[in-house]
Amino acid sequence: MSIGLIALLDDIAGLAKVAAASLDDVGLQAAKAGAKAAGVVIDDAAVTPRYVVGFAAARELPIVGRIALGSLKNKLLYLLPAALLLSLFAPWAITPLLMIGGAYLCYEGSEKVFEALFPHKAHEHEAAVSEATQTAQSLENEKVGGAIKTDFILSAEIMAITLASIPVGSIWMQAVVLAVVGIGITIAVYGTVALIVKADDAGVAMAASNRPVSRLLGRARPGVSPSGADRTLAPLTKAFGRGLVKGMPVLLKLLAIVGTAAMVWVGGGIIVHGLEGYGFAGLGHAIHDAAVAAAHAVPALGGFVEWLVSAAGSGLFGLVLGAVLIPLIHFVAVPLIKALRGGSRKAEKHSA
Repeated sequence: MSIGLIALLDDIAGLAKVAAASLDDVGLQAAKAGAKAAGVVIDDAAVTPRYVVGFAAARELPIVGRIALGSLKNKLLYLLPAALLLSLFAPWAITPLLMIGGAYLCYEGSEKVFEALFPHKAHEHEAAVSEATQTAQSLENEKVGGAIKTDFILSAEIMAITLASIPVGSIWMQAVVLAVVGIGITIAVYGTVALIVKADDAGVAMAASNRPVSRLLGRARPGVSPSGADRTLAPLTKAFGRGLVKGMPVLLKLLAIVGTAAMVWVGGGIIVHGLEGYGFAGLGHAIHDAAVAAAHAVPALGGFVEWLVSAAGSGLFGLVLGAVLIPLIHFVAVPLIKALRGGSRKAEKHSA
């Protein structure tokens, strides 16, 4: 074997070691960044199931699939390159853009609370907003569009947290880590959502099956009596199935409440942290001090109590901000959009 070939093989081995180290580095950084974004991930998983409530069972998974595809587009086609470009050329713009998104989340969450408290007035408000901003669409398209818009804000927060967690280095390394985190979180969130929304169907099947073991092993045949294992486990699986059927509507309602709370919590938190970055730290310090004081009062649950009070403070601020935005949207933004749409229609008629 020639010296040149030996040197070439040595270089290849060295490159392979570098590549393996780089892959390990990507995996480690992606895991750390994903852990830091876990709070927003939980919020995303809690928010999404409410968008499929009320649809036929056959449409639930397609709707989740459409939202998941929109989420991937949000992360990979829009937010990933935008995050890299902003971090390189306009890092000052990241905070105000996130604050605008946070305000949108506060508005969405407060609107849901308003709808629960005053359903008739909320319906009028929703109709006015829809008339001003949407053309005739099916309810499914409206729900999917709303879910993708909300996902965009939550995904932006995830990508911002991820980018801030990556050590300064190659832009390609940052891009790969952002992509790995974005894809992994999307699969985790919407895979969980798909399991949640189809759990009641699985419960119906389990409650109706006399041969759970045979079906699981693929041995169920028409006219064949249940096996001993089937007869032993069938009462348990039927009871569990009935529990799923009865429990899933309650779980979906709880998730809807958690999702609404998550909107105002995450949105309020984004605004509070953004204000701190601009020198208005009074509100953030007040929430932090209250959380620390509450944690000292219950030392056995200090960490949980501190988080709970901090989240409640951000959520209360987000709820108040969203309540302020509702009339602004209704009495300022909606008439302005109507005027702009009316002007564009007149211009089109005049040109025609």
